[in-house]
Amino acid sequence: MPHSSDDEHRPRDRRRRRTSHHEQERRHRRGHRATDSQGTLLPRPSQRPNDSDRDTPSPRKKRHSTSTPNESSQGSRSRGSAPLSLDALAKLDKQNARKTGWGGYDYDEDYLKEVRRKEKGLERERVRAEKQERRRATKEKSKEEAARRRAYESESVMEEAKLKREKKRQERTEREKRRAVTDDEREERRRRYETKYTPSERAERRERRKEEKRHRTEEKRRRVVSGPLAEEGGVDDGYEYQYMMEKRGGAGSEPSEYTEEELARKKKWKRILIGILAFLIVLAIIIPVAVLMSKKNNGANVQSVAASNSEKPANSNLQDISEDDIPPSAKGTILDPFSWYDTLDFNVTYTDATVGGLPIMGLNSTWDDDVQANEHVPNLRDKFEYGKMPIRGINVGGWLNLEPFITPSFFESFKGSVIDEYTLCTKLGASKCKESLEKHYSSFVTKQTFVDIRNAGFDHVRIPFGYWIVTTYEGDPYVAQVSWRYLLRGIEYARQNGLRVNLDLHGAPGSQNGWNHSGRQGTIGWLNGTDGDLNAQRTIDIHGQLSQFFAQPRYRNIVTMYGIVNEPRMVDLDTDSVVQWTEKAISTIRKNNITGVLVFGDGFMGLDNWQGRLQEDDNLLLDVHQYVIFNVDQISLKHTDKLNFACRGWTAQSKRSMDKTTGFGPTMCGEWSQADTDCTQYINNVGIGTRWEGTMDTGNASTSILTPQCPVDNCSCDGANADPANYSNAYKKWLYQFAVAQMISFEYGWGWFYWTWETEKATQWSWKLGMQAGILPKKVWEREFDCPTKLDDFEEMGLPENY
Repeated sequence: MPHSSDDEHRPRDRRRRRTSHHEQERRHRRGHRATDSQGTLLPRPSQRPNDSDRDTPSPRKKRHSTSTPNESSQGSRSRGSAPLSLDALAKLDKQNARKTGWGGYDYDEDYLKEVRRKEKGLERERVRAEKQERRRATKEKSKEEAARRRAYESESVMEEAKLKREKKRQERTEREKRRAVTDDEREERRRRYETKYTPSERAERRERRKEEKRHRTEEKRRRVVSGPLAEEGGVDDGYEYQYMMEKRGGAGSEPSEYTEEELARKKKWKRILIGILAFLIVLAIIIPVAVLMSKKNNGANVQSVAASNSEKPANSNLQDISEDDIPPSAKGTILDPFSWYDTLDFNVTYTDATVGGLPIMGLNSTWDDDVQANEHVPNLRDKFEYGKMPIRGINVGGWLNLEPFITPSFFESFKGSVIDEYTLCTKLGASKCKESLEKHYSSFVTKQTFVDIRNAGFDHVRIPFGYWIVTTYEGDPYVAQVSWRYLLRGIEYARQNGLRVNLDLHGAPGSQNGWNHSGRQGTIGWLNGTDGDLNAQRTIDIHGQLSQFFAQPRYRNIVTMYGIVNEPRMVDLDTDSVVQWTEKAISTIRKNNITGVLVFGDGFMGLDNWQGRLQEDDNLLLDVHQYVIFNVDQISLKHTDKLNFACRGWTAQSKRSMDKTTGFGPTMCGEWSQADTDCTQYINNVGIGTRWEGTMDTGNASTSILTPQCPVDNCSCDGANADPANYSNAYKKWLYQFAVAQMISFEYGWGWFYWTWETEKATQWSWKLGMQAGILPKKVWEREFDCPTKLDDFEEMGLPENY
């Protein structure tokens, strides 16, 4: 801050007050402002700069001024009424005092120590006041930021914020460009410099610059008597400075900032800090080893495809914001980007805005629907004519809710004690489960995944998720809401590739089927049991939130299919209750302006049994999941018979279901695979055997299958689980034809979604691995097979029926 106008009259006031020696001694010492090494008053520290002014030097840096007293005096004279420097005032006081016969104070060592002590105390007070002011400013700023962020209620506000950031980024880029010096300019300057000066002159200039730099460094380290001494006239042409230097380090010694006592104390603290650092290094070595050994002994080392990747994402976009931008109430929550494992392609600008109670944090405010997946389907901006053009889609199962057979690495180390996501999170605990699953969300399905899906010719993606993506309830161990952010990012990746999305609620509160992919294996607690009605209403409430969120304009062209609940096991539930609940769910979703296709499951009742039900909504789609391996009558068919069933049996089912006189009407196959056995690890739940070998012991006589179901004797899973590189040509041919036959059959309805895109090692369940093995088409519309009148006899071709 500048001097007040009263300072201009201080020399005259001082002379008036100094009337006698005794009166001078009675005068109390006044408080003083901080000065530089020459005694010149320093400007008062300003408030903490805004984030946008980070290039401005801090107030602390401004205190180390190198201006000289002469410069200050000359500046004062040039301005006329500007105040003299303290050094000049001190000299003027001494001259006036001597004219009146006073010789000035004779400062002894005790006095100097007292002055230094008080000076340090004043400096501490100044620093404390400065910190308090910064804290106050920070609190005020936090309050202002909180109020401003609460105003983020719409995407238009986010767009405005983005434009402002972009403008600042452009301005910063322009400043950097203006400051940048190209290589050619440097070379031109160097050439001019060498032309202007001889080698000896250049060497002399270099030495002079070095000397000036050394001198500046020394000047910064010097600490001349200042403050009260200068103000009271205690500095006399460097005499006091020399006196202090001799006391501190002896005559002729280099100026030191510290006394011998202070230096000894600093050395002592230095030794203590070195000892602490050495101790911490030892702990850093011992603790990880101990933890690793403990995990090894307990057998609880969870390793998945995601968790095994120890390289954390770069998260470079966090550099554009400050942790101070995150309100204290949001720190560590799902709204705090500094707590996220992965920030790639997320908008990390904080907002607590929600739609339907679901956060928009992480969403970028702009999107582009001018994308076409391939030449066989319309642009996202145009309408997809469902029922006239086939859906050729893929599931991304095992991503946002776990399935043991897709990612067995999550379950193998627990030796049967962990069987689903519920028991996994119970075993690991909240923190470890969040860490493991978020790594999995980040790496199992990525931006490249959707590029590869598009390149394979798909036009739709079905994304399964559990209800814990929205909320959790008392007693739930699931990782709440973290997967929500990855779902939204996945939808944007689908958009970038022209892929339409089918949302799929795969796990409902209480479990709608008791299978592991619902989140919790065991009892059905949805529309069943003590909390059946409660869990039914919870599911309606979740759809209330989801439907509000995805009714936003940004999702109208991309989320064109909305699943109500995956695979409700209606053969074990009251059929009428499930139908009534479905009607209520449809009403809730439509009321929130979801206009796309609503998808409901057949509940394993059989397609023909849906004729005449749920006919009120014209945009409703029946979803059937077709697998030969979970049916003892179909798994026991020989290869040629299975292929014939795919060509003709499923074709007939599709045609009957599409006809409203014999079936529901619009029908599609939401899941299928080319697996011809149930030999895949964990496909029948963790620790359960197979139908194929007759080892499926569920502990319940009514559901166990202890007789081999393969078509011939001596059943074995070795061939089915073999490396695809070792498949025979006959088996590869059969697998390819079996897949194509199913695609043909399901396209007699609205189309299909293959289950699934990727698995850790189950090739017959992964389109990605199947393409690599040569048992699936490179493009989904490429067909090197059609269902002929007569099929090949694969038994005669040498394909074993028992492996």
